[in-house]
Amino acid sequence: MGTRSCCAVPGRSSFPAGSKARRAKDAGEWGAPALVLFLLPKCPMCVAAYVATFTGIGLSIEAATWLRNSMLAVCVLAVVLLSARMLRRYLVQG
Repeated sequence: MGTRSCCAVPGRSSFPAGSKARRAKDAGEWGAPALVLFLLPKCPMCVAAYVATFTGIGLSIEAATWLRNSMLAVCVLAVVLLSARMLRRYLVQG
């Protein structure tokens, strides 16, 4: 019976655990939602202004509120899932 490396297990990363590529990938996974949460405007009017400035599309206040709340929910969900995955890795290794 042949042995399988950790890279051959489905659901695992293709990068070795200590490689620079793996560390960069992990930092990017945490950095993207954190950066969006950091740069997310506090008021819906600012969201509408940013969308209008960068795309030329005008948004109503209700649409801007929905967009802001959706972005907030997606980023928080991403951080929660990343935390759960890190906790699972910690519990399996330790």
